Amino acid sequence: MWSEAALVAGACFVAGFCSGMAGFAFVLVAAGILLHAVPPTLTAPVLVLGSLISQGMSLPMLWKQIEWPRMRFFVGLSLLGVPVGLLVLARGPAGMIVGFVGLLLVVYAGYMLARIALRMAPPEVRGSRAADGAIGFASGILGGIGGYVGALPAMWSDIQGWPKDRARAFMQPFIVFMQALTSVGLALAGFFTTQSLILAALATPALVLGTWLGLRAYRVLPAQGFRVVLLGLLLVSGISLLV
Repeated sequence: MWSEAALVAGACFVAGFCSGMAGFAFVLVAAGILLHAVPPTLTAPVLVLGSLISQGMSLPMLWKQIEWPRMRFFVGLSLLGVPVGLLVLARGPAGMIVGFVGLLLVVYAGYMLARIALRMAPPEVRGSRAADGAIGFASGILGGIGGYVGALPAMWSDIQGWPKDRARAFMQPFIVFMQALTSVGLALAGFFTTQSLILAALATPALVLGTWLGLRAYRVLPAQGFRVVLLGLLLVSGISLLV
């Protein structure tokens, strides 16, 4: 129990730092560490609760910047996608879909990082309501398959060239809303056991410290530095999905 608690605390610290700095990727970073040693039945509730705490810590400073009509539309389409993701998980080629998204993230992040390294101007892409709906629906499907709700919104905000505050005000509320719904589902399914809650409680101080340090790093990051961090985490996220 204590060795598991130490591992969970360390993973939550690293994931909290990444999440505080970039605004997403808590679940992917922590899962990439924990799933090698801790059963998924224990990691799922810990990751969802950790993500809620980490994202919630910086949500108040973004509250006034949230574009509520867009957010309601995006979340609504995502909720429609969740049952599809659950159906795919139960009966369809879930691994193939997750692998395709991982490949998409790796190619996109690698390409954009190469453009930055070569000092090439980013391509201009304008969003639309239809594109928002498609990305939201696809994110819901990925959420139903495995809780991967943050990667596509992060890529979508980056490809449109949004400033870092606007990108966070789009990604983080969406992740919080989706993880809150996921936590309700996990609770109803009986995943919040005494052991998982103890592990989450023991990891909370490390999680809070990591997120706080990540938020401090975010505040001093220039716009281009934030973009490099975002793309780097998208690349790592894509590789983790492929693996």
